[in-house]
Amino acid sequence: MKKLYFARHGQTVWNVENKICGSTDIELTEKGKSQADELGDIIANSNYKIDEILCSPLIRAKETAERIAKKTNIPLRVEPRLIEQCFGMYEGQPRNSEEFAAAKANFINSYGNGETMLHLAARIYSLLDEIKQDDKTYLIVAHNGIARVVHSYFYDMSNEEFAVYGINNCKVLEFDLD
Repeated sequence: MKKLYFARHGQTVWNVENKICGSTDIELTEKGKSQADELGDIIANSNYKIDEILCSPLIRAKETAERIAKKTNIPLRVEPRLIEQCFGMYEGQPRNSEEFAAAKANFINSYGNGETMLHLAARIYSLLDEIKQDDKTYLIVAHNGIARVVHSYFYDMSNEEFAVYGINNCKVLEFDLD
């Protein structure tokens, strides 16, 4: 059975401060670097059979992927479509505000000067469609918003479930591609 693996990047300062990162390029904390190294060790010492790592160009995901690649010797490629959703005027704002929650419930909202959920899904779904067509097993290293869209590609979700879905830093998800 063909698999796809997904890991969220390591911890950032804005994760700690509960701020919306979006497409703002925020670096890993020391804990985030340690999380990435630990994940690399886990992958290197497990039964994962990964052919290539694809990662977002944002530094938090790219550095996480680079640290995993260094520990595992798995080839790494930056994939621009994996950049996190731009949340426009909400970037740097509190993640749990009522205003942001209401804005996220509208999938065609561009957050002033950002990207809609529908546009995000279109670019991620096109990447996943391509991945399904080849014979490689990938580890995608990206962001919480990307995790949400990847999950929705494989599983039905209500709008409410989609809006609140998230995973922890450096957690790995596994999906069947067959």
